[in-house]
Amino acid sequence: MGLLQDRTALVTGGAGGIGLATATRLAAEGAHVFVTGRRKTELDAAVEAIGPAATGIVGDIADPADLDRLYEAIAGRGQGLDVLFANAAVAEFASLAQITEEHFDRLFGINVRGTLFTVQKALPLLNDGASVILNGSTNADVGAEAFGVYAASKAAVRSFARTWANELKGRGIRVNTVTPGPTDTPGLSGLATDEEAAAQFRRILAAQVPLGRLAGPEEIAAAVVFLASDQSSFVTGSSLYVDGGVNQI
Repeated sequence: MGLLQDRTALVTGGAGGIGLATATRLAAEGAHVFVTGRRKTELDAAVEAIGPAATGIVGDIADPADLDRLYEAIAGRGQGLDVLFANAAVAEFASLAQITEEHFDRLFGINVRGTLFTVQKALPLLNDGASVILNGSTNADVGAEAFGVYAASKAAVRSFARTWANELKGRGIRVNTVTPGPTDTPGLSGLATDEEAAAQFRRILAAQVPLGRLAGPEEIAAAVVFLASDQSSFVTGSSLYVDGGVNQI
C-alpha cells in the first residue's frame, strides 16, 4: 500500500520537470493522477512514462475554459479530488526598466491568476481532508536582479496558501506551499540563451547553494508527496523549503 493508495490527484504543468517527477511519484504511491500541460506531444509522452495510473488533459491554466474542461474530466471519474498540486508557472527575466505590460500579464496571468482559479474551480471536487499544495519559489524572499515580476508572483502564491488554509480549515482541507530552491529542470535551463550559457547558469546557481548542487526534480516531488499524504496531517498554511539551505543559512 502506497502513501496515497486509491486517491485522486491533479498536477498542473505536469509534462516535465518538477511536475512530471511529482506526478510519477504520486502514481507510484497509489494515486490516480490527472496531469495537465499546454503541449500535447510532451503531455502524451509524460502520461506514457507514468503509465496507466495517469490521465492527460491538454490545457492552459490561464484559460478558464480549459480549467472547466479539466474539472469536468475529473468529475467524470466520480471520486472527487484528494490532492491538488498547483505547479504550473512561467519565469522570465526583465529588469524594472525592461518590464512590459506583456511580461507582467503573462507571469501574473499564469502564476497568480491561473493558480487562483485552478484552486477555486477545484473546490466543488475537493474531498474533505484533501491536500492542496502550491508551488512557490525561494525568489519570493530575495531581491534577485531582473526577477522582480516572477518573485512578486511567487510571493502572491505564498500569501494565497496562508489565506486558503484558513478559509478551508472547516473542511479539513490543508493548504501548503512547497518552496524549491534552484532545481535542475528544462525550465531552469530555458532561462538562458543557449546550452553553453545554460551550463554556466547552472554552475553559478549551484555555487550559491550550501549543499553545493542543484536539486533534482525528484527531491521536490518527495516533499510534495509528504505534504499530500497523511504524514503531514498537522501541517497547514506552511511553506516547506526544499532549497539545499540557500535561503536558510
